[in-house]
Amino acid sequence: MMYKNSRKVSKYLAGCFMALMLLAYVQSCKEKKQETTIEADAVVKILEEGDGFVNIFDGETLTGWKGDPNYWRVENGALVGEVTPETLLKSNTFIIWEGDQPDDFELKLEFKIAESGNSGINYRSDLIDTIPNAMKGYQADIDGKRRYTGQNYEEKKRATLAYRGEKVTINSQDNPDTNGSLRANVKNNCWQSREVVGSLGESDSLKTKIKSEDWNEVHLIIKGNRLQHYVNGVLMSDVNDEDAINRKLKGYLGVQVHVGPPMKVKYRNIRLKNL
Repeated sequence: MMYKNSRKVSKYLAGCFMALMLLAYVQSCKEKKQETTIEADAVVKILEEGDGFVNIFDGETLTGWKGDPNYWRVENGALVGEVTPETLLKSNTFIIWEGDQPDDFELKLEFKIAESGNSGINYRSDLIDTIPNAMKGYQADIDGKRRYTGQNYEEKKRATLAYRGEKVTINSQDNPDTNGSLRANVKNNCWQSREVVGSLGESDSLKTKIKSEDWNEVHLIIKGNRLQHYVNGVLMSDVNDEDAINRKLKGYLGVQVHVGPPMKVKYRNIRLKNL
């Protein structure tokens, strides 16, 4: 009788041991799976952080940026430019990034603009000594009515270089050494020495890719004399600037509020990658 009971106890203990071993194995598999998931997530994070883009706006302060505080502030993580009935402008004003003067680069950011708004992202630009916080140079145009958003406009220089939907080659004006020849070569707010060499789509069709009074992403790819403006992943204008007289290959970066009615524009997630 004692022998039979001993066998039963031994059998019971053996079963318990096997159950504990199975439980330990399952737990070990779970831990390995969890470790694998964590490692995979870490790799994704490294890839995301290793894409070369650097935030140049901290989302909390205007550190590293220079502009008139009557028009620029930080609000809910966004860089806000606003013109009120009490602060109407006599000339366009910018907030300018003081970190560098990029030459070849990619820029990504998001913008949201009121329907009455007029703004833009200037790059490879010069500062104007006679007007506070003013710039002249290339601009990725942005406006609330979506008439100009995506085009390439050169502020206070050659004016429109490419309308939305155009692939363009830019050339110098005739007699570039003649005083006043630059302004004389601008008609109807458009540079005359330009050749449309391709189409990216109809302007009205491309307009539908831009959200009204909502967040949109801009991606600028600026390399050598090729200037590409993307909005929400769609190429809106493509400029090949062969004008060695007037083009710029590096300069200041900034964003604008424009002369006109009261307006508001917001920028966030401003990221720069040098090429």
